Amino acid sequence: MSEHTPTGAEPEEPTGSEPARLDQGHVQGTGGVPEQFANPGLPPHVLRNADRDEKAAKRAERQVALLFLLSILGTVLFLVAYFMVDVETKVWVPVTNEMSLSNLLLGLGLAFSLLGIGLGAVHWAKTLMPDTEVVEMRHPMRSADEDRQGFVDTMLEGGESSQLTRRPLLKMTFGAAMGLFALPLLVQIGGSLGPLPRNDLSVTFWDESENGKSDRLRLHRDPEDTPIRPGDVTIGSVFHVQPEGLLELHDDKLSEMSKTSVLLMRLDPKDFQDTDKGRKARDWGYQGIVAYSKVCTHVGCPVGLYEQTTHHLLCPCHQSTFDVTNDCEVIFGPAGRPLPQLKITVDSDGYLIADQPFQEPVGPSFWERGE
Repeated sequence: MSEHTPTGAEPEEPTGSEPARLDQGHVQGTGGVPEQFANPGLPPHVLRNADRDEKAAKRAERQVALLFLLSILGTVLFLVAYFMVDVETKVWVPVTNEMSLSNLLLGLGLAFSLLGIGLGAVHWAKTLMPDTEVVEMRHPMRSADEDRQGFVDTMLEGGESSQLTRRPLLKMTFGAAMGLFALPLLVQIGGSLGPLPRNDLSVTFWDESENGKSDRLRLHRDPEDTPIRPGDVTIGSVFHVQPEGLLELHDDKLSEMSKTSVLLMRLDPKDFQDTDKGRKARDWGYQGIVAYSKVCTHVGCPVGLYEQTTHHLLCPCHQSTFDVTNDCEVIFGPAGRPLPQLKITVDSDGYLIADQPFQEPVGPSFWERGE
């Protein structure tokens, strides 16, 4: 807004024969060229009930206080649940049937705590805080030249008085101390994140070295643990798959399941994109049936939502979206790379099998990947 136009002032009527075109936001000059923008001003301020009536203001005050009290009770509930409720205590709830009472109370406590603060702050702002429109006139953001030079002079004077410029030994040791000061923090952060995965995500139960079998494993339904024929997989259907024999394990079964989980789906072969990635996805499948790792390449959440019309896989945690027609290329979200594909074929009995293990690590990216 121009400094020469006061807030809320009425625009001047143009002189001459050319009429004002306020609907276009400016005054027309000679030849239809705009000379200046008209100041539309601000709409008239409308008083709220709390502005006109002290009883309404008191009522709004009590409502805000009750919302903040709800937040306080939610926080107390969270603390009580955290310190006094056993995590093994179960309670029946709809949908999930059974869950930990501690988890339920922690969730409700945190929800009420945040909800009370949020709603209270919004209601406070809407009913009691000033709502008059305020306009700040524009001014140059750059400091004056004398102020800028004064800052430089002050810094140079400080460096000179501290003798950093005259004492190189102090300068070097001070710089080294300040630079190394961050290392303990980085070490603690790195240590708390746990060890690097090394081969833990590169080798799965689909590899012969892990499953102890020389033949290629069949794809089994999860949790039925039954083999799958190509005819079982119809266009648009999705199968959650584990390798043959995995569900029989007793040790490290959950760890292996988290790495080997696969989504199996069938597309019309003509739906794959005519790109290198699209052709690779089709060739590594069988008659339009493709298998991809279920572990999201962002932070490892299970990718389990398939949209048949667009052929997109969606991770529900952070909305990373993968295009199945183009080798599960990332088209939206924070994931950094496509889902690894499991190359499949059929055995002599007509069941789907893994033609080879994953050719890249599954799950989130990590430093040792070298990508």
